[in-house]
Amino acid sequence: MNLSVKEKASYGLGAVGKDMVYMLSASYILYYYQDILGVNAIAMGVILMVARVFDAFNDPIMGVLVAKTRSRFGRFRPWLFVGTLLNAILLYVMFSAPPSLDGNGLVAYAAITYILWGVTYTMMDIPFWSMIPAFTEGGKERESLTTLARSCAGIGSALITIITVKCVYVLGKGNEREGFRLFALILAVLFIIFVAVTCLCIKEKSTVDVESPSVGQMFRALIQNDQAMAVVVAIVLVNCSLYITSNLVIYFFKYDIGGETWQDGFTLFNTFGGAVQILSMMLFFPLLRKFLSAMQVFYVSFVMAIAGYGVLFLLMCTGIKSVGVLLIPGFFIFAAFGMLTVLTTVFLANTVDYGEWKNNRRDESVIFSMQTFVVKLASGIAAMIASACLTVSNLSNDTSAAVDAAASGSSVVALRMTMTVVPIIGLLAAVLIFRSRYTLTEDRVLELAKIVKERRKKS
Repeated sequence: MNLSVKEKASYGLGAVGKDMVYMLSASYILYYYQDILGVNAIAMGVILMVARVFDAFNDPIMGVLVAKTRSRFGRFRPWLFVGTLLNAILLYVMFSAPPSLDGNGLVAYAAITYILWGVTYTMMDIPFWSMIPAFTEGGKERESLTTLARSCAGIGSALITIITVKCVYVLGKGNEREGFRLFALILAVLFIIFVAVTCLCIKEKSTVDVESPSVGQMFRALIQNDQAMAVVVAIVLVNCSLYITSNLVIYFFKYDIGGETWQDGFTLFNTFGGAVQILSMMLFFPLLRKFLSAMQVFYVSFVMAIAGYGVLFLLMCTGIKSVGVLLIPGFFIFAAFGMLTVLTTVFLANTVDYGEWKNNRRDESVIFSMQTFVVKLASGIAAMIASACLTVSNLSNDTSAAVDAAASGSSVVALRMTMTVVPIIGLLAAVLIFRSRYTLTEDRVLELAKIVKERRKKS
């Protein structure tokens, strides 16, 4: 029986909610503790990196726990609901640091709440995506639901990117600390409601049998699949480049462009970027695929991103303050990352057939569980690099030192180079490694699929 509109909508609503809270944490936790509360940037960088790496290694473990769960409510929904409830509470706590805390106490508070937030997010995120095979029949139905969920997740992320700074300012009446507390509370409540709807409307099929691989099996499957390793390295470098920029762009608008209306420019830039990323996945990518192979679109995307970063750096160096002009290179950067997100997922899927051909094992769940792992790893590395940049730049909390540093020009040069030149280096490394290692052309993928199919018939 096909999924109803109600089931599809409820699952999409859950995706919106979970990526809203993820984006608030991923993009603004460094700004909240470092710029607003004054926590040392390097200390925050270490906290974020350690927490994300720990969380990344926690993903496979959580996947095993979920796969082994048996309950009257199914395998996934208990973890999904409990994880969401705990994560929503910790989101609010994380953005509600007590005013009495400072120094080491504030660092400890940030570390404990952020690590616990990451653990509880994994508790709900893994079952959310893993449950797709439990209520779909496969084929077009499964592909359609996955596309819908990814699009809804993108909308949730884009919404937070667009509205956070303005909402924080309005809710806090100019007090960013209070604004973040209230904004986190609103998101936490919405998150619980959205996922509750998902849990109530989605029914797991008891006939579904989900493989329960061990953690060691997960890592062995990846290491033995050289094509998956090539894609994983590319994902780490691409996402690291993107996250470095997303972590620092708020500082660029606040301290480099500056002015009393910097929030308006930041909001416009992010609104434009979010729209372009979504359009690139839903419109630009299918359009280019009519004329180019997936591999060609992949390389075109790299050229677009690198050229966009190069132009953006040149515009920054000329002292241009017009957001409208900055949107031109921004278009190429955001469009490229949108298409690269789709393509890395496609290429990772191709490595499943390759792995079955090479190792006589079809490690679908294993390979795709690693995608979350490497994205979180990239997030941790990017946070550390961004924190090091902020320390060198001496940009924090509108202090006189930050204002003087920005006025001198030395700090903004470091900020500009970290936002643009470092991602260019990351992208060049990604494309060179990928080009030398990845060999699964479209013809090769079709050939392997045919061999694997014949092998199954004989067995």
